Amino acid sequence: MLTGNLLWVLVGTILLGVAAGLNGTFSFLQKQSLVGDAAAHAALPGIALAYLVFETKELPILMIGAAITSGLSVYMIQWIVNQSKLKADAAIALVLSVSFGIGIVLISIVNQSTAGNQSGLNDFIFGKAATMAKSDLIWLSGSALLIILMCLLFFKEWKLMIFDPVFAKGIGLPVERLRTLLTALTVLTIVTGIQAVGVILMAAMLIIPAAAARYWSSHLGIILVTSAFFGALSGAFGTMVSSLRIGLSTGPIIVLVAATLFLLSFFFAPTRGLLSKLRKKKEFKQRRVAQEAMSHE
Repeated sequence: MLTGNLLWVLVGTILLGVAAGLNGTFSFLQKQSLVGDAAAHAALPGIALAYLVFETKELPILMIGAAITSGLSVYMIQWIVNQSKLKADAAIALVLSVSFGIGIVLISIVNQSTAGNQSGLNDFIFGKAATMAKSDLIWLSGSALLIILMCLLFFKEWKLMIFDPVFAKGIGLPVERLRTLLTALTVLTIVTGIQAVGVILMAAMLIIPAAAARYWSSHLGIILVTSAFFGALSGAFGTMVSSLRIGLSTGPIIVLVAATLFLLSFFFAPTRGLLSKLRKKKEFKQRRVAQEAMSHE
């Protein structure tokens, strides 16, 4: 039975799943998924610093700290790639590991302080949506709705930017500004979801629904709708399962549901799934054998 707080958690995680599915699709198609992973891990030191400076657990303040360090991590990745011989994957791995290490150290400092036992910042590592206050869930839902609206408003522009940037520049679209806006929206998506899903697993919410949806279609509109559906289904089912037993973290369950949807898509998608490809390959071999047999007659 849905209680008042559980209903709010359910609505919040569904909206988060839709927002992550939409925004993650654009990032996935732009091949920026790992940048989102680094930005998610880099949110942890921002949360800890915000708590150490302001000594409050107010979600907006903690999220501002997370947004600053997440945005800084994206800038650092670009700076390292532009100023050194390191490739993007190495720069991402460097920023991700260092920023997350700093975050763990700062969380340890918080836990050793006089108010550390009351801070609850450890919940940001794996997420704990079930313990979120109603005001936090209202903030999460409002932010998720903003992300969904922005994805819908800039659908055509981002579509051109991703698939034909030369043409987009030719018709006067500000491609670099659109990329910056998409990156900023990715950071906002991460910041929105880290209390529910956690900094470690939030990147999975951006990547898995989009990767699963890609198996079902080649059309961007269908991919977006499918990814949003997978994200919403993961949020809803993960929340319901985690509510059945005390102590189950919502974030890992949500990600496991999303991973299950990915596996189902990988094997059973009608045109791009593995079983479909094997069937087509078998049919092709059979036709080839039949043609060869006819040619010898």
